[in-house]
Amino acid sequence: MSASRPLRSTLAVALALAAAPALAGEFNGTVFFGDSLTDSGHFQNQLPANVRPVTGRFTTNPAWVWAEYVADHFGGNGFTDNQGGDNYAQGGSRVTVQNGTAESTVSQATRYLAANGGAADPDTLYTVWTGANDIFAIAGAGAPPQQTIATAVGGVVQIVGTLDAAGARYILVPNLPDMGLTPNAIAAGPAGQAALTQLASTYNTAMYGALAQGGYRVIPLDTFNVLREIVASPATYGLRNVTQTACLPPTASSLTCNPTSLAAPDAARTYLFADGVHPSAATHEILADYAISVLEGPQLIGILPHSAQVIGRSRADQVAWHLPQAPEAAGLSWWGGLRGDNQRYDHADLYDGLAPAGLFGLDWSNGNGLVAGGFLGYGRLDADFGGNRGDYQQDDTSFGGFLGWYGQHSWVNAQVSYTMLDFDVTRDVSMGVATRRHAGSTDGSNTAVGVNGGYEFGQGALRNGPVAGLLWQTIDVDGYSENNVSSTALAYSDQSVDSLVGSLGWQVRYQAASWEPYLRATWDHEFEDGQDEVFARLQTLPDLEYAVPGVDFDGDFGTVVLGARFDVFGLAADLGARATVGQASANDTGVFLSLGGRF
Repeated sequence: MSASRPLRSTLAVALALAAAPALAGEFNGTVFFGDSLTDSGHFQNQLPANVRPVTGRFTTNPAWVWAEYVADHFGGNGFTDNQGGDNYAQGGSRVTVQNGTAESTVSQATRYLAANGGAADPDTLYTVWTGANDIFAIAGAGAPPQQTIATAVGGVVQIVGTLDAAGARYILVPNLPDMGLTPNAIAAGPAGQAALTQLASTYNTAMYGALAQGGYRVIPLDTFNVLREIVASPATYGLRNVTQTACLPPTASSLTCNPTSLAAPDAARTYLFADGVHPSAATHEILADYAISVLEGPQLIGILPHSAQVIGRSRADQVAWHLPQAPEAAGLSWWGGLRGDNQRYDHADLYDGLAPAGLFGLDWSNGNGLVAGGFLGYGRLDADFGGNRGDYQQDDTSFGGFLGWYGQHSWVNAQVSYTMLDFDVTRDVSMGVATRRHAGSTDGSNTAVGVNGGYEFGQGALRNGPVAGLLWQTIDVDGYSENNVSSTALAYSDQSVDSLVGSLGWQVRYQAASWEPYLRATWDHEFEDGQDEVFARLQTLPDLEYAVPGVDFDGDFGTVVLGARFDVFGLAADLGARATVGQASANDTGVFLSLGGRF
């Protein structure tokens, strides 16, 4: 976002970014189109070599702009494109027309596609943030408002439509900030401020309306309200000046701003604006944090069905294996079990949590191998999102039925269950030095059907043989809205996830005098694809539902169970531990104890 005069001498510095992957399955790189708000150093080569390390971006140099933080977070390349990077933004760019030396944003996208064979990677995050210089053309150069806004909006739709047709699935389109809050607008007086605010608001409404009318699903960013929220409470974000420029003189462009030209030594961290229209380094960090939260928030909520599915499998295993053989006499028996499950997904610092749970069941046997029964259970998972991004509590109440047949060497059982889920979620959003906390609650359910069976070889103390199982689960989580409504508060759509896990393996057990140790190992395969996308809306822009990729969990892994059965106080006991293996930076582990007896 730059002043209306042509930027013939605008220059910038490119920074080398370290690629650090974010959530698994998030994005396969980042590409940016736009103006000086996003420019990461397009004009750097025009700078004298000796000043490039401390000047070059439209901010309080040396510093990153928001796009570089986003690229770094998602493993993209934040370099400007004329130095081999994927950031095509140029200071002074207008949407459809050349502005001095600045290429139009439409031309940026056209050039990118031409360089990539006309294709847009569907797993890449594309950003289109443009239009501010068209508003300046109205306010500063007297361009016709209605025609200029319509042309600019049409250009944004053209860019998004072209990317979409080329294969892009995830296109981030921020709206314009409240330009009436900038130091230049303040200097123009109340009437000038009101005019810029109205122009930006009109443009934003027209842009999102036209994109929706064209049928394009984009990821919005409400920078208009973010800027207002910061100005309303600057101290919250570590700022003490939101009306003046951090760079001196006040009329200079921040492009050449450096530590020697700051209004105060800490101005880069305590001023909202670098110059009359551009954000300071601190503000760019806030904008980056905001963008990352909008992109990652739905994906964090997409973890909920997975954690319910993992607990559902542990619960199903406890039911399937609670009875090693049919009671010798007909009649009723009871069993009860306690579990302590742990889920830990360290890849990209995703989440971890501990879940104690209990089950109680009744079985009826005909004394000839046939067993039928029912069970009730309750569990609670307390989990933390990694990276200080919040936490959630999951409560599950289950009931179900069990049917099995046990012969001398072979056995098979089946179960069906229904679980009522309850979630209380807290999501923490970093905004520079500040943290916003959003909480919400929702309900869900898990319907599960499982079949397990096996065969044992041997007649003596040592017995072994193959085991197999199949567990189908369908998990539904209702949508909900977060509290503390602001630009960072999200509303989530319903989620429905199917899981079908097949297991094949071997079990060995040894019948000693007073106890029976056993080892069971299976290879497990998830036949369903999981949740491809998760949907959400910004509560300040509630009509724009957007999608981000769901977390890509491993579909192949192993499960190992080590335990022992023995009698204690006249009751049959089963004590053991289980763990998954072969998952990338992740595992599900647990311990269990079951007791049973006859009436």
